[in-house]
Amino acid sequence: MTKKEFRQRTAQGPLILDGATGSNLLKSGMPRGICSEKWIAEHPKPLIQLQKAYIEAGSHIVYAPTFLANPISLKSHGLAHETKQLNHELVRISKEAAAGKALVAGDISTTGKLMEPMGEMPYDTLFEAYKEQITYLSEAGVDLLVAETMMAPDETMVILDAAAEVCELPVLCSLTIESDGSLFFGGNIYDAAEALEAVGADAVGCNCSVGPEQLEAVIAGIRKRVSIPVIAKPNAGMPKITDTGEAVYHMEPEEFAVHMEALYKAGASVLGGCCGTDPEYIRALCGKISAS
Repeated sequence: MTKKEFRQRTAQGPLILDGATGSNLLKSGMPRGICSEKWIAEHPKPLIQLQKAYIEAGSHIVYAPTFLANPISLKSHGLAHETKQLNHELVRISKEAAAGKALVAGDISTTGKLMEPMGEMPYDTLFEAYKEQITYLSEAGVDLLVAETMMAPDETMVILDAAAEVCELPVLCSLTIESDGSLFFGGNIYDAAEALEAVGADAVGCNCSVGPEQLEAVIAGIRKRVSIPVIAKPNAGMPKITDTGEAVYHMEPEEFAVHMEALYKAGASVLGGCCGTDPEYIRALCGKISAS
Protein backbone atom coordinates (compact mmCIF):
# COMPACT_ATOMS: atom_id res chain seq x y z
CA MET A 1 0.00 0.00 0.00
CA THR A 2 1.32 3.44 -0.90
CA LYS A 3 0.75 6.59 1.11
CA LYS A 4 -1.62 7.82 -1.61
CA GLU A 5 -3.60 4.58 -1.46
CA PHE A 6 -3.84 4.92 2.31
CA ARG A 7 -5.25 8.45 1.97
CA GLN A 8 -7.75 7.24 -0.60
CA ARG A 9 -8.84 4.36 1.65
CA THR A 10 -9.34 6.53 4.73
CA ALA A 11 -11.35 9.00 2.66
CA GLN A 12 -13.87 6.21 1.98
CA GLY A 13 -14.78 5.64 5.63
CA PRO A 14 -13.39 4.46 8.98
CA LEU A 15 -10.61 1.88 9.15
CA ILE A 16 -11.07 -0.77 11.82
CA LEU A 17 -7.96 -2.12 13.51
CA ASP A 18 -7.67 -5.31 15.55
CA GLY A 19 -7.76 -5.61 19.34
CA ALA A 20 -5.32 -6.91 21.92
CA THR A 21 -2.83 -9.62 21.03
CA GLY A 22 -0.69 -10.39 24.10
CA SER A 23 -3.48 -10.72 26.68
CA ASN A 24 -5.39 -13.09 24.41
CA LEU A 25 -2.32 -15.23 23.70
CA LEU A 26 -1.72 -15.53 27.45
CA LYS A 27 -5.18 -17.10 27.65
CA SER A 28 -4.11 -19.49 24.89
CA GLY A 29 -1.10 -20.73 26.81
CA MET A 30 1.71 -18.26 26.15
CA PRO A 31 3.87 -18.09 29.32
CA ARG A 32 4.50 -14.79 31.05
CA GLY A 33 7.92 -13.18 31.07
CA ILE A 34 9.21 -14.70 27.83
CA CYS A 35 9.94 -13.19 24.41
CA SER A 36 6.45 -13.26 22.90
CA GLU A 37 7.82 -12.78 19.38
CA LYS A 38 9.89 -15.96 19.67
CA TRP A 39 7.02 -17.90 21.27
CA ILE A 40 4.56 -16.91 18.53
CA ALA A 41 7.04 -17.89 15.82
CA GLU A 42 7.27 -21.33 17.41
CA HIS A 43 3.54 -21.60 18.24
CA PRO A 44 1.72 -19.81 15.39
CA LYS A 45 -1.69 -21.47 15.68
CA PRO A 46 -3.14 -19.31 18.53
CA LEU A 47 -2.20 -16.10 16.69
CA ILE A 48 -3.65 -17.32 13.39
CA GLN A 49 -6.91 -18.24 15.12
CA LEU A 50 -7.04 -14.88 16.91
CA GLN A 51 -6.35 -12.80 13.81
CA LYS A 52 -8.85 -14.78 11.73
CA ALA A 53 -11.41 -14.02 14.43
CA TYR A 54 -10.57 -10.30 14.33
CA ILE A 55 -11.00 -10.23 10.56
CA GLU A 56 -14.29 -12.10 10.79
CA ALA A 57 -15.42 -9.55 13.40
CA GLY A 58 -14.65 -6.65 11.05
CA SER A 59 -10.98 -5.68 11.34
CA HIS A 60 -9.57 -4.15 8.14
CA ILE A 61 -6.01 -4.25 9.55
CA VAL A 62 -4.28 -6.79 11.79
CA TYR A 63 -0.94 -6.13 13.44
CA ALA A 64 1.86 -8.62 12.80
CA PRO A 65 3.24 -9.50 16.28
CA THR A 66 6.56 -7.73 15.69
CA PHE A 67 6.04 -5.28 18.56
CA LEU A 68 9.51 -5.71 20.10
CA ALA A 69 11.24 -7.43 17.19
CA ASN A 70 13.91 -4.75 16.90
CA PRO A 71 17.55 -5.68 17.58
CA ILE A 72 17.80 -3.56 20.74
CA SER A 73 14.79 -5.17 22.44
CA LEU A 74 15.60 -8.67 21.19
CA LYS A 75 19.13 -8.34 22.58
CA SER A 76 17.69 -8.47 26.12
CA HIS A 77 16.53 -12.02 25.30
CA GLY A 78 19.79 -12.94 23.56
CA LEU A 79 17.96 -12.94 20.22
CA ALA A 80 19.35 -9.95 18.34
CA HIS A 81 20.86 -12.33 15.79
CA GLU A 82 17.34 -13.55 14.95
CA THR A 83 15.93 -10.10 14.09
CA LYS A 84 15.57 -10.83 10.38
CA GLN A 85 14.24 -14.35 10.85
CA LEU A 86 11.64 -13.33 13.44
CA ASN A 87 10.30 -10.35 11.49
CA HIS A 88 10.00 -12.40 8.31
CA GLU A 89 8.34 -15.33 10.07
CA LEU A 90 5.91 -13.27 12.14
CA VAL A 91 4.75 -11.33 9.08
CA ARG A 92 4.35 -14.59 7.19
CA ILE A 93 2.13 -15.95 9.95
CA SER A 94 -0.09 -12.85 9.95
CA LYS A 95 -0.33 -12.86 6.16
CA GLU A 96 -1.45 -16.49 6.37
CA ALA A 97 -4.11 -15.48 8.89
CA ALA A 98 -5.24 -12.50 6.81
CA ALA A 99 -5.43 -14.56 3.60
CA GLY A 100 -5.90 -11.39 1.57
CA LYS A 101 -9.01 -10.39 3.55
CA ALA A 102 -7.27 -7.71 5.62
CA LEU A 103 -4.15 -5.59 5.53
CA VAL A 104 -1.14 -6.63 7.61
CA ALA A 105 0.71 -3.91 9.52
CA GLY A 106 4.31 -4.21 10.65
CA ASP A 107 4.12 -3.39 14.36
CA ILE A 108 6.95 -1.33 15.89
CA SER A 109 7.29 0.03 19.41
CA THR A 110 9.59 1.78 21.81
CA THR A 111 12.85 0.15 22.86
CA GLY A 112 12.19 1.48 26.35
CA LYS A 113 15.49 3.36 26.35
CA LEU A 114 15.40 7.14 26.54
CA MET A 115 17.12 9.13 23.82
CA GLU A 116 19.79 11.70 24.42
CA PRO A 117 19.76 14.20 26.10
CA MET A 118 17.08 12.78 28.46
CA GLY A 119 18.72 9.35 28.37
CA GLU A 120 21.77 7.56 27.01
CA MET A 121 20.43 6.25 23.68
CA PRO A 122 22.08 8.04 20.72
CA TYR A 123 19.92 8.94 17.73
CA ASP A 124 22.16 7.03 15.32
CA THR A 125 21.94 3.78 17.31
CA LEU A 126 18.17 3.99 17.49
CA PHE A 127 17.87 4.96 13.83
CA GLU A 128 19.93 1.97 12.70
CA ALA A 129 17.92 -0.42 14.89
CA TYR A 130 14.59 0.77 13.52
CA LYS A 131 15.96 0.91 9.99
CA GLU A 132 16.99 -2.75 10.30
CA GLN A 133 13.58 -3.86 11.56
CA ILE A 134 11.67 -1.81 8.98
CA THR A 135 13.86 -3.23 6.20
CA TYR A 136 12.88 -6.76 7.23
CA LEU A 137 9.20 -5.84 7.61
CA SER A 138 9.20 -4.29 4.15
CA GLU A 139 10.96 -7.33 2.68
CA ALA A 140 8.37 -9.59 4.32
CA GLY A 141 5.57 -7.76 2.55
CA VAL A 142 3.67 -5.74 5.16
CA ASP A 143 1.06 -3.36 3.77
CA LEU A 144 1.83 -0.52 6.17
CA LEU A 145 3.75 0.27 9.36
CA VAL A 146 2.44 1.12 12.81
CA ALA A 147 4.51 2.74 15.56
CA GLU A 148 2.40 2.06 18.64
CA THR A 149 2.50 2.51 22.41
CA MET A 150 5.20 5.12 21.91
CA MET A 151 6.21 7.08 24.99
CA ALA A 152 7.72 10.19 23.40
CA PRO A 153 7.50 12.00 20.06
CA ASP A 154 11.27 12.13 19.51
CA GLU A 155 11.63 8.34 19.37
CA THR A 156 8.56 8.17 17.14
CA MET A 157 10.22 10.63 14.78
CA VAL A 158 13.23 8.32 14.57
CA ILE A 159 10.89 5.59 13.32
CA LEU A 160 9.51 7.98 10.70
CA ASP A 161 13.05 8.91 9.64
CA ALA A 162 14.04 5.25 9.37
CA ALA A 163 10.91 4.33 7.43
CA ALA A 164 11.49 7.16 4.95
CA GLU A 165 15.00 5.82 4.35
CA VAL A 166 13.78 2.28 3.66
CA CYS A 167 10.39 2.37 1.93
CA GLU A 168 7.32 4.37 0.95
CA LEU A 169 4.85 2.53 3.17
CA PRO A 170 2.29 4.52 5.18
CA VAL A 171 3.27 4.95 8.84
CA LEU A 172 0.62 5.22 11.55
CA CYS A 173 1.80 6.64 14.89
CA SER A 174 0.05 6.20 18.22
CA LEU A 175 1.36 7.27 21.59
CA THR A 176 0.32 6.19 25.06
CA ILE A 177 -0.99 9.07 27.15
CA GLU A 178 -2.55 10.17 30.41
CA SER A 179 -6.30 10.88 30.38
CA ASP A 180 -5.65 14.64 30.05
CA GLY A 181 -3.53 14.15 26.93
CA SER A 182 -0.16 14.54 28.63
CA LEU A 183 2.73 12.26 27.67
CA PHE A 184 4.62 10.19 30.24
CA PHE A 185 7.99 11.79 29.41
CA GLY A 186 6.70 15.35 29.19
CA GLY A 187 4.71 17.35 26.65
CA ASN A 188 1.27 16.55 25.31
CA ILE A 189 -0.36 14.54 22.54
CA TYR A 190 -1.63 17.64 20.71
CA ASP A 191 1.78 19.16 20.06
CA ALA A 192 3.19 15.69 19.38
CA ALA A 193 0.51 14.87 16.81
CA GLU A 194 1.13 18.13 14.98
CA ALA A 195 4.89 17.56 14.97
CA LEU A 196 4.54 13.96 13.76
CA GLU A 197 2.31 15.02 10.88
CA ALA A 198 4.92 17.61 9.91
CA VAL A 199 7.64 14.95 9.61
CA GLY A 200 5.57 12.48 7.60
CA ALA A 201 3.14 10.48 9.74
CA ASP A 202 0.11 9.26 7.78
CA ALA A 203 -2.14 8.99 10.87
CA VAL A 204 -1.67 9.94 14.52
CA GLY A 205 -3.40 9.26 17.78
CA CYS A 206 -3.24 7.19 20.94
CA ASN A 207 -3.42 3.62 22.15
CA CYS A 208 -3.25 1.72 25.43
CA SER A 209 -2.96 3.30 28.93
CA VAL A 210 -6.57 4.51 29.31
CA GLY A 211 -10.10 3.48 28.39
CA PRO A 212 -12.30 5.04 25.69
CA GLU A 213 -14.52 6.75 28.26
CA GLN A 214 -11.61 9.09 29.06
CA LEU A 215 -10.62 10.07 25.53
CA GLU A 216 -13.43 12.03 23.87
CA ALA A 217 -11.94 15.47 24.60
CA VAL A 218 -8.44 14.20 23.72
CA ILE A 219 -9.54 12.86 20.33
CA ALA A 220 -11.43 16.08 19.58
CA GLY A 221 -8.33 18.07 20.50
CA ILE A 222 -6.08 16.03 18.21
CA ARG A 223 -8.61 16.34 15.39
CA LYS A 224 -8.38 20.13 15.60
CA ARG A 225 -4.58 20.09 15.30
CA VAL A 226 -3.98 17.76 12.34
CA SER A 227 -5.28 17.14 8.83
CA ILE A 228 -4.42 13.40 8.72
CA PRO A 229 -6.58 10.58 10.16
CA VAL A 230 -6.77 10.26 13.96
CA ILE A 231 -6.22 6.89 15.69
CA ALA A 232 -8.08 5.66 18.78
CA LYS A 233 -7.07 2.21 20.09
CA PRO A 234 -7.77 2.30 23.84
CA ASN A 235 -7.95 -0.36 26.51
CA ALA A 236 -11.21 -1.94 27.70
CA GLY A 237 -11.46 0.65 30.46
CA MET A 238 -9.11 1.03 33.39
CA PRO A 239 -7.88 -2.26 34.87
CA LYS A 240 -8.03 -3.55 38.40
CA ILE A 241 -4.80 -5.17 39.54
CA THR A 242 -5.18 -8.51 41.30
CA ASP A 243 -3.07 -9.73 44.22
CA THR A 244 -0.89 -11.59 41.72
CA GLY A 245 -0.26 -8.44 39.68
CA GLU A 246 -2.59 -9.35 36.81
CA ALA A 247 -4.51 -6.52 35.13
CA VAL A 248 -8.21 -7.34 34.80
CA TYR A 249 -10.42 -5.24 32.51
CA HIS A 250 -14.12 -5.07 33.31
CA MET A 251 -15.59 -2.95 30.50
CA GLU A 252 -17.84 -5.18 28.40
CA PRO A 253 -17.88 -5.10 24.57
CA GLU A 254 -21.17 -3.17 24.25
CA GLU A 255 -20.08 -0.45 26.68
CA PHE A 256 -16.72 -0.24 24.91
CA ALA A 257 -18.52 0.17 21.57
CA VAL A 258 -20.72 2.98 22.91
CA HIS A 259 -17.65 4.94 23.98
CA MET A 260 -15.86 4.16 20.71
CA GLU A 261 -18.80 5.56 18.78
CA ALA A 262 -18.33 8.78 20.73
CA LEU A 263 -14.64 8.82 19.75
CA TYR A 264 -15.61 8.27 16.12
CA LYS A 265 -17.98 11.25 16.30
CA ALA A 266 -15.22 13.27 18.01
CA GLY A 267 -12.95 12.75 15.00
CA ALA A 268 -11.22 9.37 15.16
CA SER A 269 -11.41 7.45 11.88
CA VAL A 270 -8.88 4.66 12.58
CA LEU A 271 -10.30 2.67 15.48
CA GLY A 272 -9.55 -0.52 17.39
CA GLY A 273 -8.88 -1.94 20.82
CA CYS A 274 -5.86 -2.48 23.01
CA CYS A 275 -5.42 -4.30 26.35
CA GLY A 276 -8.43 -6.27 27.53
CA THR A 277 -10.19 -6.38 24.16
CA ASP A 278 -10.88 -9.39 21.94
CA PRO A 279 -12.79 -10.06 18.70
CA GLU A 280 -16.16 -9.49 20.39
CA TYR A 281 -15.12 -5.91 21.19
CA ILE A 282 -14.25 -5.34 17.53
CA ARG A 283 -17.58 -6.87 16.45
CA ALA A 284 -19.48 -4.55 18.81
CA LEU A 285 -17.40 -1.56 17.65
CA CYS A 286 -18.17 -2.30 13.99
CA GLY A 287 -21.86 -2.61 14.76
CA LYS A 288 -21.96 0.80 16.46
CA ILE A 289 -19.89 2.59 13.83
CA SER A 290 -21.89 1.17 10.90
CA ALA A 291 -25.09 2.31 12.59
CA SER A 292 -23.80 5.87 13.14
